[in-house]
Amino acid sequence: MRSTRFRRRGRTRAIAAATIVAGLLAAGCGRSGDGGGEAEAGQPASGPPMSADFGDLTQVCRPGTPTGSPAQGVTEDDIQVGVMSDIGFSKNPEFPDAAKVFTSWCNDAGGINGRKLKPVTRDVKMNEVRQRVIDACREDFALVGGGAGYDGLGTKDRLSCLLPDFPGQTTQTENQGSDLQVSVQSVAAGYWPKEGLYNWLLKEAHPDSKSAIGIILGDSAPTRVMRDKTIETLRAVGADAPIYIDFYPAAGVSDWTPYAQALKDKKAKGLIWLGDFRNLAKLEQVMTTMQYKPDWIDTHSNSYSPDFIDVAGRETLAFQNNLSDIGGFHPLEIPGPAVQDLKDLYAKYAPGARITYPALKAFSAWLLFAKSAVACGNDLTRRCVYETAGKETSWTGGGLQAPTDLSQKLPVKCHNVLHATPDGWRAADFRPTDGVYRCDAPATRLTGDYGQPFTLADVGKSMDEFR
Repeated sequence: MRSTRFRRRGRTRAIAAATIVAGLLAAGCGRSGDGGGEAEAGQPASGPPMSADFGDLTQVCRPGTPTGSPAQGVTEDDIQVGVMSDIGFSKNPEFPDAAKVFTSWCNDAGGINGRKLKPVTRDVKMNEVRQRVIDACREDFALVGGGAGYDGLGTKDRLSCLLPDFPGQTTQTENQGSDLQVSVQSVAAGYWPKEGLYNWLLKEAHPDSKSAIGIILGDSAPTRVMRDKTIETLRAVGADAPIYIDFYPAAGVSDWTPYAQALKDKKAKGLIWLGDFRNLAKLEQVMTTMQYKPDWIDTHSNSYSPDFIDVAGRETLAFQNNLSDIGGFHPLEIPGPAVQDLKDLYAKYAPGARITYPALKAFSAWLLFAKSAVACGNDLTRRCVYETAGKETSWTGGGLQAPTDLSQKLPVKCHNVLHATPDGWRAADFRPTDGVYRCDAPATRLTGDYGQPFTLADVGKSMDEFR
């Protein structure tokens, strides 16, 4: 079942679709400056020096006496890296903030064997992905700790110039798991990472809901693909076809009552949301007013932010069962050495900036890049960093995530589920098997044609040309 009452054409539709993707990609709205242009880094912060250790990683960055310029973007003094971001459209600084925090701390500790990290924000403004990737191709050593809603648009350009990528977040199939990319997330073409969540929800937590699921999504090409993968994954864990599917325009609607009433009339017991969490909060407020409560709401992982708690409100959060699966990353609310180190670094180098789920992943990507670059020594090349990172078979980001084998592109195995309460996010009762994680997620290969990640062969290149 599909509504067409909010059909948009031309520029209005394009802007709306871009807003949807921005909402899915960018969760937080915490600001620490405008985040645009070249990120400021390497300026010593006030207060006592921070340790160069992070979680269980020792001496992540260190001084040295580098010589030569072994690769583009690398001089005797610094290493220039690009940080992809939609900040000019979304006004969300989470990736530039993560870059500022990491590089400032790393440079204070001596940099990469003495070379200082110089991050440059590549602001794609949602629709200028190719242009910014081409800019990075001309100047940067690598892309690190960033993300863009329409990231697939620039993947072929990145591969054509043999630019490695250590992303904070990937969105489109063409980019997820593409060549010359080492992602700290589990990525495997043909699998949907939410299967662990739906398996738990529909077989253990709320089995009665498997025949009464609704899906609401922002109307854009990427979210349509997400919808189709979601439906196939639901069926893989025993759910019936969704009883309600509807789209909403990214510009929002003045009254969410028709959506809430449709869900209530259909007696939906589960709701999957694919869109900006601010609109979800408005929908839930209407649902709460009419005393309609599904058994569960999948809020999408990017709702895992203090901002969702703020905009949803205490009454709604107390009434609705909002859940977010953050796919094997350590919840910020549960104590841990790496989580505390991350909070301390943000407090020192970007006070006031909020740590979102994408920022959490971005920081792990920065750690991976730095550890690999340090291991390459003075003769720092793209190939060395890429291949060194790809040899990590149990990467945890110092304790920020469950162990992940980066040498292979495997489906998600470990995940965890958070519950939004009036007092913040809390761990849901999802029966973890390994510390804060549950590591028994099934992996069913999807049969639909959703495209494939781009390879070097797609652009007429090979690893023999990669230096």
